[in-house]
Amino acid sequence: MPDVAQLSSTLTAALARLDVVQWMMVVLGLSAVGVTALEGWWIGRRAAGGVYDWRAFWTTVRINLWRVVVEALPMGVVLGASLPFGAWMYEHRLWTVPMDTAWGWVAMFFTTEFFYYWLHRAGHRVRWYWASHQVHHSGNQYNLAAAFRQSITGKVSGGFVFFAPQCLLGFSPEAVLLSYGLNLVYQFWIHTDMVDQLGWMEGIFNTPSAHRVHHAANVEYLDCNYGGTIMLFDRLFGTYVPEREGVVIRYGLVKPQTSYTAIRICLAEWLAMGRDLLTVRSPRALWGHLFGPPGWSPDGKGLTTDALRARMQALTGEPAGVPPEDWFEAGATARRA
Repeated sequence: MPDVAQLSSTLTAALARLDVVQWMMVVLGLSAVGVTALEGWWIGRRAAGGVYDWRAFWTTVRINLWRVVVEALPMGVVLGASLPFGAWMYEHRLWTVPMDTAWGWVAMFFTTEFFYYWLHRAGHRVRWYWASHQVHHSGNQYNLAAAFRQSITGKVSGGFVFFAPQCLLGFSPEAVLLSYGLNLVYQFWIHTDMVDQLGWMEGIFNTPSAHRVHHAANVEYLDCNYGGTIMLFDRLFGTYVPEREGVVIRYGLVKPQTSYTAIRICLAEWLAMGRDLLTVRSPRALWGHLFGPPGWSPDGKGLTTDALRARMQALTGEPAGVPPEDWFEAGATARRA
């Protein structure tokens, strides 16, 4: 039998090595698993069972176990550059925002929301970032499990670089990470279809209704509602789309992810990108496959969001609805959500 005292000592030593961010991830992760399991039990009980995808739930748990493994590895090349870049910007900051004032916290909230908007928008419009972000959209049901189905390849894609300019504006890297974490905590509760539209809050805050639209595979709902807690920047930059009454939403990727293998889901788009890069014959194709919109192809026949809407217009007379699955049989690069 294992030595209980030795196991306890090893666990204690491992926990002692965790920094603040890692502790936050552990606590939030365990809390999310518990609350999400409770939601699954409630949905199954309310609907007489059989409708909650418990296989997907456990796949999400395994994805997060992979995240624990990845977080134990040294920083990736891209993230290893972006974090020092943020620190360098803070050293050369234009001014220092005093966090012992109310206006400092208000400024941090709005600047974090601004940079999160562009990070999230890039996560859908730039394939390099979509390769990581698609994991979050891979579930075919919309529930709290979707909230913590997150990428394990963030150290490769290096999304934190979007927040580096916030350090130039006078916020310390630690404050930026904390603010970003709180932004994500808010988003947990909006991953549900059990809450109807919330009246005056719609169009102002990121609500379950607004985020249902964001997770939809319907082409009229693609690439919208990027805000974390508020819809301010979606309104300013023309990406806010309200939920339409009577429209049945199909959740997940436009080409549904049918695998329950955690590592396959996490690496699906990276592998697809790798296959496309093997066909590259020009700098334009190289750039397009890496940084073009998901679905881009050199011949212009790829199923980008605009192409999907045009084809649905031709098929149904309206740029709306869910594309037929046979559209995607020709190639994996058509994946998107």
